[in-house]
Amino acid sequence: MSLPSLLLVGCGKMGGALWQGWLEQGLAPSIILDRRCDAPPAPHRVVRTAGEIPSDFKPAIIILAVKPAGMEEALASLRPVLDGAIVISMLAARTVESLRAACGDTQSRIVRAMPNTPAAIGKGVTGVCSSDLDDAQRALCTSLLSAVGDVAWVDNEEQLEALTPISGCGPAYVFLLAELLEKEALRVGLPPETARLIARGTVSGAGALLAASGEESETLRKNVTSPNGVTAKALEVLMAPHAWPATMSEAIDNAMKRSREMAS
Repeated sequence: MSLPSLLLVGCGKMGGALWQGWLEQGLAPSIILDRRCDAPPAPHRVVRTAGEIPSDFKPAIIILAVKPAGMEEALASLRPVLDGAIVISMLAARTVESLRAACGDTQSRIVRAMPNTPAAIGKGVTGVCSSDLDDAQRALCTSLLSAVGDVAWVDNEEQLEALTPISGCGPAYVFLLAELLEKEALRVGLPPETARLIARGTVSGAGALLAASGEESETLRKNVTSPNGVTAKALEVLMAPHAWPATMSEAIDNAMKRSREMAS
C-alpha cells in the first residue's frame, strides 16, 4: 500500500523506527517535527517548530510520538493541520477523550496505538483502537503500524489498557528472565562470558522458535519436558501454584492498576 503524506511529531527510538519502516514502504513527501532529528532524505524534511510547517502542507495522518506530558502543547500548536487528519497517538495513559479535547474544534479522527519496545527492530506488537475510522482508513493505519511489527486491533480503550501489562510491559519480563538466567549461570560456576552468551541466546532462540512455530506455547514447553526429567524438576518449582502462576497474575494486576491510575 502506498503511504500518503504524514506528519511525525517526535522522532525518538519509536518514531525513528516507524519512519524508517515507512521509507522502505514508499512514502509521499512528509515532515518530521522534532528539535533534535537529523534531516531526512528528500523530498521529506524536518522542522524544529510547528510554526515552520508550510501552510500548504496538509498531512493525511499525524503521528504523536512525544512524551505524554507534551500532548496538549503539541496538539495546540498543530491546530492548522489537524482538521480532517487521522491522529494516531502513541502516548501512554492519554485517553481518546483527552486527545479529542486537546485537538479542539477540528474534524480529526482519533486513533490510540500502543507499541512495545521490540518495535525498534521491527519485531514489535502494537495494540490499536478507534471508533472513528472507516474500513479504508483502518487498513491504512494497519499498514502504517505494521512497519514495526504485528498489529492487534481491539474494540475499545478498556481492552487497549489491558494490553499494557501484557505486550507493553512484557519485554521487561523477558529481559528479567534473561537477567536471572545469567545470574544463575554465574552462581553454578560458569564464567561471565559463557553465562551471558547462554542466557541471552536461550531467551532469544526460544522466542525465535515460538515465532516460527505453528505450535501453541504450551505444546512447545511440553516438547522440551521429558517426564521426570531435568526440565520437569525445574518446572515443578516454577509452575507451583504459589510460584509463576500466582506471581504473574499479581504482577499483571499491579500493572493494570497503575495504568488505570495514570489514565484517570
